[in-house]
Amino acid sequence: MAGEDIIMASQRELKRLHVVQKLIEGTVSQTEAAEMLSLSVRQTVRIVGRVREEGAKGVVHRLRGRESNRKLPAEFKERVIELYRKNYEGFGPTLASEKLLEREIASA
Repeated sequence: MAGEDIIMASQRELKRLHVVQKLIEGTVSQTEAAEMLSLSVRQTVRIVGRVREEGAKGVVHRLRGRESNRKLPAEFKERVIELYRKNYEGFGPTLASEKLLEREIASA
């Protein structure tokens, strides 16, 4: 696949990768690397193992790209947005949620 060679990483993960590469090269010790990353030595060792096994992809968080367990159904979200646009345009988020709860959910 064409897009497999591109890795999306946050600034934190890029910093982590940089420190892990220094650790693998031997320019910093495990303790120093753990301090730089604000992690325990054990966590640092696990990350180094993943980077050796998977390459740069080893520092990326495992849950990236997965849907939240708390995600609401798309139909519910669409209904709320529809009600907001129809009845509560211009309300702030807190007032809109209070009015939606008070008027729409209480009457349902």
